[in-house]
Amino acid sequence: MHSVHLAVLMTSHNRRARTLSALSALANQQGLPAHATMGVHLVDAGSTDGTPQAVRLLHPTVEVMSVGADVSRNQAMRIASRNSRSGGGGGGSHRGRPGGPSHRWTHQLWLDDRVELLPDALVQLLGAADVVGAGAVVVGAVRGADGATVYSGRRGRSLALVEPDGERPEPCDTYDGRVVLLSRAAYDLVGDLDKVFRHRMGDYDHGFRARRAGVPAFVAPRAVGVCAEGPGVPGSREPGIGVREALRRATSVTELPPRQWWVYCLRHTWPWAPFLMVSPYARTAARATLGRWRT
Repeated sequence: MHSVHLAVLMTSHNRRARTLSALSALANQQGLPAHATMGVHLVDAGSTDGTPQAVRLLHPTVEVMSVGADVSRNQAMRIASRNSRSGGGGGGSHRGRPGGPSHRWTHQLWLDDRVELLPDALVQLLGAADVVGAGAVVVGAVRGADGATVYSGRRGRSLALVEPDGERPEPCDTYDGRVVLLSRAAYDLVGDLDKVFRHRMGDYDHGFRARRAGVPAFVAPRAVGVCAEGPGVPGSREPGIGVREALRRATSVTELPPRQWWVYCLRHTWPWAPFLMVSPYARTAARATLGRWRT
């Protein structure tokens, strides 16, 4: 039986309780075979709530790197990936626990620190990887507090959520980056999240680049985690704000900054890129105008 060495990539920023819960769920995975080991690489972006200190105390095998608060999630994930390739990481090799020879990793696992993995999540992901083959990406669907799927693979022009099939891996076109398993072969073809994208769009861009490189992506048969927060409502959609404020929020780094959005449109929506480039900003202005008119 082949060995599996997981390099788990995580970021954190002022969510100490959530981050610790995510790490505990990761450490308590059940059913992993003896040949599976993990090395966890956490990059903390300027937390002021004691997240790095708490992680070092309660999860000493996790490699923690502290960077500035200005480092975005995508940038932090790139740093975590670099750390995984440099051979850093926790202590000894543990079955079902963080730690291990991550410089020899066979898979990278992207794990959002707001996601609490179900006890058999890694078994589900690795099992799906065995089914679809070594050159593929496996996406873990994540449920919200109400049990509905909130993050998963995406399919079609509308980027509709792909629901787990329950029996077999489901193909998808791209993916939300909350729980994603990349084989070494897939990583070698696609690489990291693109540094062009700071917060949003980086995971979708990665999925489309994977597809273009001939790397298929699949959603694991069953949900692998829970995210109590679920997707937040974008700030530009807040009722009652004016057009200028709505557009300021829509073009901010946390939503659709124009340069990054243009790069995304050029890469993945041509020949409709010029139209799609302006459409979200036009919708934002129209929504804010209509909202003010109604009030």
